[in-house]
Amino acid sequence: MHVAAINAPDLLLPLWRGTMRCDPTDDKENWDWVVLIGDVWTAHGKAVADSLPHLPGSFDRPPRNPAEKINTGYKAWEFLLYIFGLCPALLHGILPDKYWSNFCRLVRGIRLMTQHIITKEDLREAHMHLLTWERDFELLYYQRRLDHLHFIRPVTHAITHLATETRTIGNLGQEIRQPSNPYANLSSRAVHRAQVNALKAMIPDLEPEGNSVPRGAQVLGDGFILLRATERTSHPINQSEVAAYQQYFNGMNIPHSIFRWARLRLPNGQVARSAWKEILKPIDRLRMARFVKLKIDGELRFAEVKYYARIKVNADFETIACISLFSQPDQQLLRLSWHTILSCIPQNDIQIVDVKSILSVVAMVPHQVHTLGDMERYFVVEKPGLDVATISGWEEATVDDDLD
Repeated sequence: MHVAAINAPDLLLPLWRGTMRCDPTDDKENWDWVVLIGDVWTAHGKAVADSLPHLPGSFDRPPRNPAEKINTGYKAWEFLLYIFGLCPALLHGILPDKYWSNFCRLVRGIRLMTQHIITKEDLREAHMHLLTWERDFELLYYQRRLDHLHFIRPVTHAITHLATETRTIGNLGQEIRQPSNPYANLSSRAVHRAQVNALKAMIPDLEPEGNSVPRGAQVLGDGFILLRATERTSHPINQSEVAAYQQYFNGMNIPHSIFRWARLRLPNGQVARSAWKEILKPIDRLRMARFVKLKIDGELRFAEVKYYARIKVNADFETIACISLFSQPDQQLLRLSWHTILSCIPQNDIQIVDVKSILSVVAMVPHQVHTLGDMERYFVVEKPGLDVATISGWEEATVDDDLD
């Protein structure tokens, strides 16, 4: 991850900010890629900082304002979210098109490579994008000039090997923390694992209960858990929701009122929240987690969750989510950005879906695309390596909310 999260930004940002060393035979006035300067750099940093409320808490540490904090201990995870999550959209229309398109190829390749499970098709696509990025990077920036040779750093070549050298190293290999002496470190981790397992076998109480279910939660199966807060008194279904309920339940008799629930723990460890509770908090104290990626009729969509509910159908309960879908991503921007910018428009139609159609929590960050008009738009940011965190046992901390 550090190849992408640290080394690549350390190459690209100095170029875009014009802080890269310039040889006497060169002239920065000819560097048409230098755009993040002056008021543009200040506004860009503010745009990154303004994304904070829109990044869910499960995304861990959000990127700080790079115009103010880039040289004060900026973390690898911040760089990863900033460069490979936010920058494709935030640099659109700022970075000249040829440089922006080249950068989007890099982002697409790195996003594919940060998956835990990578198909052969993903590897082929990532390899194609990373090879093309490296070739075009040399043509656009280096330009085969001797006084630009210092633009070509080891990272530009190392990135092209990511796809061809992908391999599974097992859960012990993930614990290696000494690259200078990996085999001794691996042996030490194996001994430590054996010792811990022996202690757990002798004293079972040492092992804390995993995947604990909070008080009042409802276990739905398949890793889904409905979490409070919930209502003490039923909430009437409004007119816009009635049609959605009737469509979902195929015209069956539906209740006139329901008990809303606030949160849903997903199998990947994330907690998807809902607008019912989130809109009560001030924006400066919020990390929105009510936007989700889900699959409807075999198609991936993005939506805002209004609330969750349990509906009794015949003798059984069915757990649903009341959602408001976003439009499909703009196809032109999707194509131009090499599938790195999924720019959607919020829609007001209400739908009812099974909660088990929800795949993950995503960020929906507001942005403007002047070429697409002035309509309210949001671009999607997904947490890098979420499946890796799930495999290693990561789970978002769950705190009981008080009952309404």
